[in-house]
Amino acid sequence: MRHGIHFISGLPRSGSTLLAALLRQNPRFHAGMTSPVGALYMALEGALSRRNEAAVFITDQQRRDVLRGVFGSYYRAIEAEQTIFDTNRAWCAKLPALVELFPTARVICCVRSISWIMDSVERLVRRNAFELSGMFGYEAGGTVFTRVNRLASGDGMVGYALDALKEAFFGEHADRLILVEYQALTRDPEGTFRLLYQMLGEPYFSHDFENVSYEADSFDLAIGSPGLHRVRRKVAWLERPTILPPELFSRFENDAFWRLPEHAARNIPTIRFEPAADAPPADVPES
Repeated sequence: MRHGIHFISGLPRSGSTLLAALLRQNPRFHAGMTSPVGALYMALEGALSRRNEAAVFITDQQRRDVLRGVFGSYYRAIEAEQTIFDTNRAWCAKLPALVELFPTARVICCVRSISWIMDSVERLVRRNAFELSGMFGYEAGGTVFTRVNRLASGDGMVGYALDALKEAFFGEHADRLILVEYQALTRDPEGTFRLLYQMLGEPYFSHDFENVSYEADSFDLAIGSPGLHRVRRKVAWLERPTILPPELFSRFENDAFWRLPEHAARNIPTIRFEPAADAPPADVPES
C-alpha cells in the first residue's frame, strides 16, 4: 500500500456503496463494498489476545506488525499502485488502533436519518417478498416492528453501527473522521466530492455522476437480500413517502446526534446538504 489507505464506515443504507462505486471511477483509487479485511482483523485480535495461551510470547510491536500485515497481504494482490479505501462498519470502533497503524488515514463515515435507514431496509425486505433475509437470521413470521427492533438493538445492523459511530465521534481521535451525509451525496454529488477530495488532500478527479456502476448480486443473493448493494446508474435524490408505521418512523427522529447544536464545538469535518431558506424541509431518500 505504497499510496496509502483510508477507511469507509458509518451507518448502513447511508451511501457507502454509492460512495465506493464513485471513488473507484478514479484509476488512482481502489474501493468497494464491505471487504473481508475487517473480519480477518478481528479474528487476529482474538488469536493475539490472552485467550491464546501462547500470546505471552507476543510483544505489542509484533501485534501491531501482524495486524497491519493483514491489510498489506490482502491488498498486495489487488493493486499496488492505488490508494485503498477499505469498507467496514466496525472501523469506527477500532479508531484508536487504526490511528496507530495508519497515522495518515481518514475514516469516511456515511450518515443518514435513522428513520430513513429503517425505512430503506424495510423497503428492501418487502421488495424481496419471497426471500428470507440473513439480516434477520432467515426467520419467518416477523413484522415490521420485530424487524426494526432487531436492527436497532446493540448487536443489530443499525444499532451496532450507530454505537460505533458515537464511540468515534466523541472519542479522542474524532478529528480523523469525515462525515458525509446521504442528502449531500445524492443531492449535490459534485460539491460533495470536491469537498471530500480537499479533506483527503487528493487532486480532484472528474467523476461521472450520470453513469455509476456497481453490483454484488451473488453476495446479496447468498444472504437473501437481492439488491442490497446495487446502486442506481444516475446519482439522484428521489422523493417518496415512508412505508413505516408513524410510531416507528418518529421513534428515531432525534437520533442524528451529529447535527445537534451542542456538538458543533467538536468541529468534526462534515459534508452536509443545506437546503435554501425558502425550500420545504425534506429527508426523503431514493432507496
